[in-house]
Amino acid sequence: MTDVAKLKETLWKKMSDGPYVMAGLTGDNQHFEPLTVMLDKDQVDRLYFFIGRDNRLAKGGKAMVQFVSKGQDYFACLAGTATVDNDPAMIDKLWAKPVESWFPGGKTDPNLALLRFDIADAELWESDMSLSGKIKMLFGAKIEPSEEGSHARVSTTAVNS
Repeated sequence: MTDVAKLKETLWKKMSDGPYVMAGLTGDNQHFEPLTVMLDKDQVDRLYFFIGRDNRLAKGGKAMVQFVSKGQDYFACLAGTATVDNDPAMIDKLWAKPVESWFPGGKTDPNLALLRFDIADAELWESDMSLSGKIKMLFGAKIEPSEEGSHARVSTTAVNS
């Protein structure tokens, strides 16, 4: 598996383990906000979020999602488009008990909106430094690029692309 394919595969695993991101509309002069990602393994380059209809992201448009893994060893910056897509089948598929805490009316709560984020491109970093890189860091020696981890800019997060 190439480094890029490994980075892509790691993105989905790390996001499954800790599905919290910061998301916002670009050019909106608004701060990003924390959201919980709802992943659909059947869809590539797409994230979902349950939000309130009154949420500032509900108007949709160009957006970005920032992700840092639980272990702070993996980072992703995802650019794309946010759109409210209240497909009842997708709401059923992604619904989880924790979502009910925010929407007491369940899947038909009048404030419920399903936000779809279509990824256009991404930048991925994994800071899995090599052993020699870690030793050099302890002693303040110069770390070579091959020792510092992996980085890629990609046009799709699909593992087999």
